[in-house]
Amino acid sequence: MKKNHDEIREAVRENYSRVVENNANNCGCVTEDGNVCCAPEPAESFYHISAQLGYSESELQNIPEGANLGLGCGNPQAIAAIKKGETVLDLGSGAGFDVFLAANQLGNTGLAIGVDMTPKMISTARENARKGGYNNVEFRLGEIEYLPVADNSVDVAISNCVINLSPEKQKVFNEVFRVLKPGGRIAVSDVIATTVLPEKVLEDMSLYSSCISGASTTDELEAMLTRAGFTDIKIRPKDESREFIREWAPGTTIHDYIVSAAIEARKP
Repeated sequence: MKKNHDEIREAVRENYSRVVENNANNCGCVTEDGNVCCAPEPAESFYHISAQLGYSESELQNIPEGANLGLGCGNPQAIAAIKKGETVLDLGSGAGFDVFLAANQLGNTGLAIGVDMTPKMISTARENARKGGYNNVEFRLGEIEYLPVADNSVDVAISNCVINLSPEKQKVFNEVFRVLKPGGRIAVSDVIATTVLPEKVLEDMSLYSSCISGASTTDELEAMLTRAGFTDIKIRPKDESREFIREWAPGTTIHDYIVSAAIEARKP
């Protein structure tokens, strides 16, 4: 039976609470029963995974310990073109990985805001900020469909393999449009579907929480962004991502259906 939106959100919230509780032996995905999808050595694996996703060695070395949980599917920093003094919003900020990277680029006059719906992630991110001595970051508890952020207050919104987890993606893009300043931009790394997903995949909550079942097609994403009001839309699939996606659901052919992509758009 197909789950409703609240059931999907609660399943995702519970699964990512387990990730931050365990903070070990996971590599970007977690099953519905709390098991991880693969089990490499934690710290070294997270570093290796993030390097695969396009993060540089200097980026990976200049964040608080415990911020990188190996949960992404790309590097939104590479396309965000963050400038000093800007306000950056990270949707689904987890333990703060991309927020801290953004903060390092913003300087003292900028602000990096992370929003996450998992209380344990927010607590962990705030502790990481304290340990790292970050004064230009904020972490706010909330759902990305209802952002706790003021209208027209953000220069760039980033996200790393999170929007696909939302059962109401149009609301997410509408909210991002609302909070962006005129001329503001969205720079997202996410998973997209390259073909119609099988019904058994769509109904599997463990695959939904693993950033698989909720993937939209390029046409669907472009239509949602357009309806929200965005222009200059660019969606660039990365076929090389199939190699690490293969590890998310070992023994399946899920890498034949989805791929990571860089998604960009602008608010007029």
